[in-house]
Amino acid sequence: MRKTLAIALMLTASLGLAACGKKPEDKAQDATKQTEQVQEKMSEAQDKVNEAAKENAEAAKAQTESNAAAPAAPTEAPKN
Repeated sequence: MRKTLAIALMLTASLGLAACGKKPEDKAQDATKQTEQVQEKMSEAQDKVNEAAKENAEAAKAQTESNAAAPAAPTEAPKN
């Protein structure tokens, strides 16, 4: 009786575990969706990096123009 019950429980448990797993096709579809999401996020991140680089270049250009317009400071100390 105990042996039959133990075998029945093991069989039920193994079938339950086998039924819970995803099919390989489902896993592949999930992986494809995640890959697409990652690519979209990477594209967005690259766009932000490009925008930041453009803003930095514009700021550097403005700083250069500002420095060129300002009068030059004397390089020698005044003599007393």
